[in-house]
Amino acid sequence: MTREVIATDNAPKAIGPYSQGIKANGFVFCSGQIPINSETGEMVTGSIAEQTRQSLSNVKGVIEAAGSSMDKVVKVTVFLKDMNDFAEMNAEYAKWFTENPPARAAVEVARLPKDVGVEIEAIAVL
Repeated sequence: MTREVIATDNAPKAIGPYSQGIKANGFVFCSGQIPINSETGEMVTGSIAEQTRQSLSNVKGVIEAAGSSMDKVVKVTVFLKDMNDFAEMNAEYAKWFTENPPARAAVEVARLPKDVGVEIEAIAVL
């Protein structure tokens, strides 16, 4: 098995013992991304739509750094602080995956890092 760590300035730096992404056997596994602007280091604290947009932008940065693209994403997991935010998250999410969207799970969790409203992880093919 080949395994390569993905690191990019187009997503927030890992703040613990994990990698932004891992490329292995024709796939890229993107760690959960929260709404931190990688250019400023600032947390996006606006609406769930804004947080979703930033989180997906970070996912895109990791996926592209690995040599893939958002249209090659096969699985996404969305972690929401409040399932009442699902419709707003889903409306923004739909803008990112307009044709042949990937498989997805969306779950409510008790708490997310830095108390954000959403965290998104993804798997893509290379």
